[in-house]
Amino acid sequence: MTFLYIVVGLVLIFDFINGFHDSANSIATIVSTKVLSPLAAVSMAAFFNFIAFVVFPLRVATTIGKGVVNPDVISLTVIAAALLAAITWNLFTWWYGLPSSSSHTLVGGLVGAAVASSGWGSVVMAGVIKIVVFIVIAPLIGMIMSFIISAIVIYIARNHSPLGVDKYFRRLQLLSAAAFSLGHGGNDAQKSMGIIWVALIAAGLATKNDPIALWIVLSCHTAIALGTLTGGWRIVKTMGQKITKLKPFEGFCAETAGAITLFGATHFGIPVSTTHTITGAIIGVGARKGISAVKWGVTRNIFWAWILTIPVSAVVGSLIFHFLKWILA
Repeated sequence: MTFLYIVVGLVLIFDFINGFHDSANSIATIVSTKVLSPLAAVSMAAFFNFIAFVVFPLRVATTIGKGVVNPDVISLTVIAAALLAAITWNLFTWWYGLPSSSSHTLVGGLVGAAVASSGWGSVVMAGVIKIVVFIVIAPLIGMIMSFIISAIVIYIARNHSPLGVDKYFRRLQLLSAAAFSLGHGGNDAQKSMGIIWVALIAAGLATKNDPIALWIVLSCHTAIALGTLTGGWRIVKTMGQKITKLKPFEGFCAETAGAITLFGATHFGIPVSTTHTITGAIIGVGARKGISAVKWGVTRNIFWAWILTIPVSAVVGSLIFHFLKWILA
């Protein structure tokens, strides 16, 4: 039972770091366009992260709980190894200001630890492939939608002064940032819920047919909201300033495109990366101004972090599993 408490604690630490690491997704554009101060932005994002559970059904949690690794063969040691791998990668990428995916590092850690424990047969390949495919699809959807939305906005506002457009969209950006924060909380907090649920199954305290308890839902949303409230400022700078220079209407377009993508993915139970989604959306609004408006050297480093996240996390998860198995023997 003590080990179960440790695992649940690790889940909530990961969830907190997820919010800390991914706060840039929700606030980078609204801070870089100076619509809100950093403190006001993270406070708003944290609030909408928390209340997301009243909006979205727990389909993503079910995918993480059942759709990555077979819950019948998973153990608390596997879960602990996956979480430690995910926490390690998140802190590493945060230190270097790289907006990598907390979702994918968790999936990678789970796969690596499960394979080390029970072989490849323990992995639900169809679920993993779906998640891997959305490494490409999610940012691509965000990019295309933000490009289209920004083009429509430019057309509608063609007869208005730049000052008037800026003033109008500074207000609208409050709505788009709130919507994206809601989608972030709805998709990302559910991943941690799924892990706690699987841990309870592994400990014999729940079954696959049991619903996810309310205490799990509230604790995970609280952890991610508190993490968001602290703000991962290194990544905020990368997202808001280093990819492309944003104006308020462009921040609105990027956040709106990202929110729509997240709402759709969460509805269908697909654990996508909020980081990938908003990065793609920011690139989309930048590309509308021309290829040279996007700083492709920065985006190349981000893409490499995306590609490496799952395999590196899997290797680290496997190594940590063997270490935990040795010290717990």
